[in-house]
Amino acid sequence: MEIKYNYLPQEFSDTDEIITQWKKLITSTEFTLGTFVTDFESKFAQFMNAEYCISTNNGTDALILALKCLNIGMGDEVITVTNTFYATVGAIVAVGATPVLIDCDDRFQIDIEKIRKSITKKTKAVIPVHWAGSSPAMKKITEICNQFNLFLIEDACMGIGASIAGKSAGTFGDINAFSMHPLKSLNVMGDGGMVLTNNAEYASWMLKYRNHGMIDRDNIEFWGVNMRLQPLQAIVASFGLDKLGDVLNKRRANARQLDNALSKLIEAGHLDLPRRVETHYETCALYMGLFTKRDELKEYLQKRGVETKIHYPKPLHLQQAARKNCKFDSNDMVNSEHQARHLLTIPIHQFLGKNAIKYITDQIFMFYEGHPV
Repeated sequence: MEIKYNYLPQEFSDTDEIITQWKKLITSTEFTLGTFVTDFESKFAQFMNAEYCISTNNGTDALILALKCLNIGMGDEVITVTNTFYATVGAIVAVGATPVLIDCDDRFQIDIEKIRKSITKKTKAVIPVHWAGSSPAMKKITEICNQFNLFLIEDACMGIGASIAGKSAGTFGDINAFSMHPLKSLNVMGDGGMVLTNNAEYASWMLKYRNHGMIDRDNIEFWGVNMRLQPLQAIVASFGLDKLGDVLNKRRANARQLDNALSKLIEAGHLDLPRRVETHYETCALYMGLFTKRDELKEYLQKRGVETKIHYPKPLHLQQAARKNCKFDSNDMVNSEHQARHLLTIPIHQFLGKNAIKYITDQIFMFYEGHPV
């Protein structure tokens, strides 16, 4: 059996409805913003139970837009976690601020206590990441930000459709950023992103900044940039939003099957899985575990048709780029470095049936039968 990590050929195997809407867009010539974009923004805000959605051309620009709106820049520090994609930290650097990198916990989420210890007079904001589609303890993070008068910006790029005690991931902060990269829970045919906020003043500023600072065709209020979502992608995103619930239910079912089957490996000392929180509804964007003999297992699975990934083999504080722009304690990154050495991401997407999941787990057990502790 061959199990691909990339499911996009199946995701977009039937595009008739999308192409029908694209033809309407072409006829309308609303190629820059317009009703197809605003309709999606309204639909997404309603889905997330938020007041305002401002779409952008990708998730990185969504983070930059949030930081710029909150006037975060040179001389400011922003606390975030080291086990995340480059964009989280790159956005902080892009606005001239200093990223303060801290370790993660055993759930791969930002370590709450290390947030407190890292706050200085220069700290302006905290960016927690809903890593892998799971969520950190947002209530506690919100309390910390309120206590120290810090802005809260959620990197919910993997969190579209997740929730914590019934409240949507990406609705706790002042401004929250999302991505619609092709391998996110809500995806488009390329790049796309958006921010959410309940603050009307922030929303007004961001709507203008992402479109050159324009008030109308002939006037600008301030100098902005072009961060606009393409209407073609807004159409794709709207269709994706309609089926998101079914997609997440399937991925969660696959995660439960993997959890149940692999529990025996935990008892045998071959595997650690992140602790699941009962009140957290995860997107299962990534299914990650810490495996003994990780590299050998990855090679073994590849030979048997199971494609896996590593997210990521090198935490951000160990990247060359971090030496110049970031603050961190290299001796206080035990969890992230341990995870980087052992973490393996298993396919979990919605196009895998029970037999495919069983094949994956059978192959993992076969590997460890020949590689005892």
